[in-house]
Amino acid sequence: MIAALLMALALQASTGLAPQEEARAQNLMREVRCMVCAGESVLDSSAPMAGDMRRFIREEIAAGRDDEAVRGALVSRFGHEVLMRPPVETRTLPLWLAPVIFLLIGGSLLIGAMRRKAVRDRL
Repeated sequence: MIAALLMALALQASTGLAPQEEARAQNLMREVRCMVCAGESVLDSSAPMAGDMRRFIREEIAAGRDDEAVRGALVSRFGHEVLMRPPVETRTLPLWLAPVIFLLIGGSLLIGAMRRKAVRDRL
């Protein structure tokens, strides 16, 4: 109990945020993609840019902004690609459809190659 309290106080002193605000900040950091690292959240990344993004998120929360406002500010700076799960909209549709399209193309190529091999094996 005392250790948890001391840890919470140390966290608040190092970030300047109350424990519940730091928890909010870390949840947001999990949702935001590092623009330098491939597929890594800013919470997990050690890139200098990720550190700047973590600082920005903490500053926005300390200023009283809600989660949507912080996400909106990041999207306005970096585009929807900054979100680990971009919203499904007309302009983000390629982000959602590309994996399905590539899977269908790959599956079609694989099936075609298997059929050609089966035909060659019969001859």
